[in-house]
This record gives sequence, structure tokens and C-alpha cells, in this order.
Amino acid sequence: MAVEALKCKECGELYALEARFVCDICFGPLEVKYDFSGLDADEARRKIQSGPLNIWRYADFLPFESRPQTALSAGMTPLVRADRLAERLGLGEVWIKNDAANPTHSFKDRVVTVALAKARELGYEVVACASTGNLANAVAAHAAAAGLESYVFIPSDLEEQKVLATGVYGTNVVGVKGSYDDVNRLCTELSSERDWAFVNVNVRPYYAEGSKTLAYEIAEGLGFEVPDRVVAPVASGSLFTKIARGFEEWREVGLIEGETPTMNGAQAEGCSPVAQAFDAGWDVCKPVKPDTIAKSLAIGNPADGPYALELARRSGGAVDAVSDDEIRAGIRLLAETTGIFTETAGGVTTATLAKLATRGDIDPDERVVAVITGEGLKTLDAVRGTFEAYEIDANVESFDSALPTAAAV
Repeated sequence: MAVEALKCKECGELYALEARFVCDICFGPLEVKYDFSGLDADEARRKIQSGPLNIWRYADFLPFESRPQTALSAGMTPLVRADRLAERLGLGEVWIKNDAANPTHSFKDRVVTVALAKARELGYEVVACASTGNLANAVAAHAAAAGLESYVFIPSDLEEQKVLATGVYGTNVVGVKGSYDDVNRLCTELSSERDWAFVNVNVRPYYAEGSKTLAYEIAEGLGFEVPDRVVAPVASGSLFTKIARGFEEWREVGLIEGETPTMNGAQAEGCSPVAQAFDAGWDVCKPVKPDTIAKSLAIGNPADGPYALELARRSGGAVDAVSDDEIRAGIRLLAETTGIFTETAGGVTTATLAKLATRGDIDPDERVVAVITGEGLKTLDAVRGTFEAYEIDANVESFDSALPTAAAV
């Protein structure tokens, strides 16, 4: 099988495929190591195309010796050609990867599907997470479907919609007074004291692998071709870097050709440690205190920030930040041109795409994919007051009076 071991991203030390996330020697983060030399490209493509309509069609590239059986799955979300958005921005070819179409309406279903499958394989009966909202939704839902007990730890000021959409699954919701970084520190401590699978702590190396399936689906959706550019949000930096890794693995096997796409990261100005480091030319990120409406991206001390910086520079891309007003405008722009209603993280991505277009960073003949990671119903307050609704009496005269332009038409 392709999966071999856990490997330190810094010193290269190898570890068994167990629940651990940090190197004992240099304290670097661990990731899954594979050997794809035995995979035949034609056979791999045949298996993919005949596989199930979820992420397990890519089982040969995930950290299991055989395809797991999961109660709730994810993936195969729409890849939508957005011609009206491209026209509005003066671009040639834009595609939207709409991961709001997952079971709990965000890309987190991908990583949780993989993490829970590995947790069950390792014998865990309780799963948990530190979350800015979407991960809490996914962990609660997938644990409920699998019959596992779950605990989700969230900042106590999280959007109400995300809290309600988490508690409904019967999980234990724990609101922590503080930022996501405070929540994450608490969960890291608890992971050493409880025999629980914290999906983004002690099971993180496997959890992160789920994000690669976004790249696989994009490439497959484009006819096993690589886009010229990908614009994706950056929170911890894991999603951003794993998308690139997915393309690189398929190139290694021979499923696709071409270079890694130009990778553009998107952050909110109120929590932009990676964008600030990119602008300053730093190789590491200075932690910040989050203050933005994009709470799902509000990680002030991103674990994979340095790797996101390296990827953006290596691929010829960048990491940009946009204001809260630009985020709201991005949500509206995407909705008006594609019919896709995204949460604030998607507003960040769309606003960053618009910024790149205005700045002239994107050539007219480029094929660009923007990754939309969540559903707009999760962050309704972000669009409150951004449009006008009319109230009329139930007669034509009242309608004509309230909307004279419509009456003229």
C-alpha cells in the first residue's frame, strides 16, 4: 500500500502510523508519508473513475491500507464555471469549487471523514475538536452518524447559526472564553490527558490529508488537467498547502502534467498573520489577535503559516488580506454573478480574487479556480442590512408606488 509512516516536516524523522502530531526530536509537525512508486497511472485513473461519488474514490492517496466504511461521507462537490463573475472581473476563465455542497455545508466534512475513519481504526470511542465553527458542525454530525461520543470546543462568541447547527447533533458543545488560539491550547492540553481523538490535534496528520481531495476533484473536473491559478482561504494554512500537495502527488504518479498552480492565499485584514508576513518578507508569522467578521478564518497563530508562505512564494503567488467591507462585497459579488451564497470565508476568497484582477496579477488567458469553503446561511449577520426589502399592500397600485422602476418595465 502507498501509505508508509508519519514523517516530521522539519527533520524527516519517521514514526508509526499512530495518534501523534509532533516530532519527539525537533518538535516539528508530522505528516503522512507515502510511496506512490507502485501505482500505475492508467490503473489509478480507472479506479478513480469507477469509484464511489465521494472522497473514497481517491482512497489510494489517503492514509489507509484499505478503503474505510464511513457512516457519512463528503466530496464530489460542484465545480462551476463562473462566466458572469469572470466577465465582471475582466478575466477569461473562472471556476468556483463550491464545497458548501458537503453534508454540513463546508469543506470540513472532507477532513473529518478522514480523521474519524482513522480514529476508529486506532480504536478511539470519543472524538473532539477545537473549532471556529465549521469543524464543530462536521465533527458533531459525523460522530452522530458513526455512533461516537463527541466534544466540540469553540470560542464562546461564535456565530449563533454555527452553534445551533452543531448542538442539534447531540454533541457536547463547550464554549471557551477567548480566541480560537485559546481554544486550541486547551484542546492540546486535554489531548494529553484524555483518551480522545482530537481530530485537529493528535489526529491532525491524517485529518489534514482530507484537504488534498479538493485538488483531486478540481483536476478530475477539468479533465485531469491543472488550473493555472488557485485562490483559497488561509486560516491555519493547512487547506492551502494540502491543495497544492494534492496536485503534486498526482503529477508524481503521472495522472496530470504541468507545474503546481500559482497559489494565492486569502485572509481577512482583522486576522492576517500570513499576509502580513508575506508582505514583510518574513519566513514565519507574527501572532495576532483576531478582529474580523470572518470568524472561520480567525486563527491568530497559524500552525502551517510558514509552509503557506513558502508555497505562495515558490508558486509565484501571494497571500493577500481584505477588509470586512470587502468581505461583504465579495459575498454579494459571488451571489449576484453565480447564484452561490457563501459564508464570510468565501467572501474573503472572492474579494481577494477581485483584488488580484484589479491589480492585474491574473493574465486574461489563465484558468482560475476559486475555492469556496462554506455556506452563507452559517453567517447571516454578514449580509444583514446590505440590501433593501419592500413591504407593500396587496394591490397593484401599492406595488407600482413602491417600485416605480418595475412599473415602468
